Amino acid sequence: MSQQTLPSTQSALRDDSEGMDQFNTPLRRIFVVYLPLACFVFVLLFPFYWMAITAVKPDAQLTNYSEYSPFWVVEPTLEHIKYLLFETSYPGWLWNTMLVAVASTFISLFASVFAAYAIERIRFTGARTTGLMIFLAYLVPPSILFIPLAFIVFQVGIFDSRLALILTYPTFLIPFCTWLLMGYFRTIPFELEESALVDGATRWQILTKVVLPLAVPGLISAGIFAFTLSWNEFIYALTFISSSENKTVPVGVLTELVRGDIYEWGALMSGALLGSLPVVILYSFFVDYYVSSMTGAVKE
Repeated sequence: MSQQTLPSTQSALRDDSEGMDQFNTPLRRIFVVYLPLACFVFVLLFPFYWMAITAVKPDAQLTNYSEYSPFWVVEPTLEHIKYLLFETSYPGWLWNTMLVAVASTFISLFASVFAAYAIERIRFTGARTTGLMIFLAYLVPPSILFIPLAFIVFQVGIFDSRLALILTYPTFLIPFCTWLLMGYFRTIPFELEESALVDGATRWQILTKVVLPLAVPGLISAGIFAFTLSWNEFIYALTFISSSENKTVPVGVLTELVRGDIYEWGALMSGALLGSLPVVILYSFFVDYYVSSMTGAVKE
């Protein structure tokens, strides 16, 4: 019986390999792999290229398309970057954005770790429903939430301060971070916690000495996500901040560098380019952790 099955199995494997060979032809690889990949890379990188060349273009080349090509620079200049850094409040906006993003990220991670661990590891009635409701809270648009939040900010007396942003950003950061960490905590075996409980460890010791060290990729992923959302947030920063010295980069660049119908494109693109560098650098250092944690969360 086994001798009859072996040739048929080998024949099936041979037929499968022959069938896959037709997908490995050079022409098919060009259309199936390389061409879609080239389109993806072009769409992804072209905005950065456009920002870079606009940031170093002289003013005469920004609108004179009859004599200069819009896709490259003839005589690059650093005047726009110099104007942005030394004649505007951009360094202050950059510091405000960094401070708000870092503080709100740490607050969100602190709360999300406890929420995700309680829902996934401490069995109680309605745990799954609670997790679902937390994730649904993330789906509420900020354009709806900023109205009641504005009332609270005014009543508390923190309007036009960085504290207003630090305390309001976790309202949309905590739900998603909690959902992400819930998925990652599921990948950690229960047997590790049971062994720690048998050895006399408390829940706090299990969380800090067993679960969190194993969940470092998930924490990094949630931190990157929270930091990116905080860095790019616009509606709350536009609503809760009015003075120029307290603005963040997204709001400051748009409100201070656009005067009526006059757009300072060189300074605008310089601000957008410099403002995107911290997030790019952050992703480049932790991309492996980010991908692994997202895979674990989605898998569950």
